[in-house]
Amino acid sequence: MNELKELYLAFVRIGAVTFGGGYAMLPILERDLVDKRGWTTTEDLMDYFAIGQCTPGIIALNVSTFIGHKRKGTAGALAATIGFLTCPILIILIISAFLTNFADLAVVKDAFAGIRVCVCVLILQAVLKLWKKAIPDKTALALYLVIFLVTVFSSLLLFRVPAAVLVIAAGVFGVLFRTAKEGNKA
Repeated sequence: MNELKELYLAFVRIGAVTFGGGYAMLPILERDLVDKRGWTTTEDLMDYFAIGQCTPGIIALNVSTFIGHKRKGTAGALAATIGFLTCPILIILIISAFLTNFADLAVVKDAFAGIRVCVCVLILQAVLKLWKKAIPDKTALALYLVIFLVTVFSSLLLFRVPAAVLVIAAGVFGVLFRTAKEGNKA
């Protein structure tokens, strides 16, 4: 029971300070869950983000569910998920009660402009951290460039390649590449 309480409280704290969505929270999660608590590894956290990106729902919420499940099964998943949701729901309820009255004030618009800049920096920080871990060799760099180009060019064309298709294709490529690499060793 203590570990479930610890999961809940840890994710209450994370949910309370997470601004800007899933990628902006990556440094916060890594500091708290990898460095401080040792509940997961950076590699596993990146895998959770990849899976969280491909599954329905909010990336950050999916990650909290995965980590809770890793720690204490279904009960841990529920504790972490509910913990993560507690503060954002309360904050959103409070903001929604007052936002319509204050949204047009210059100070509120200026605050949101500053928050957007901060969120961009947090996302960039997460991207740079992911880059260092996710692009370890020339093969990964080549895969990155292919996916990047497909993403850029598909946005210019009449159709877009869904993110899930790109992730699945990259996963299949990773399996095929590893299989071929191990086959060459034998």
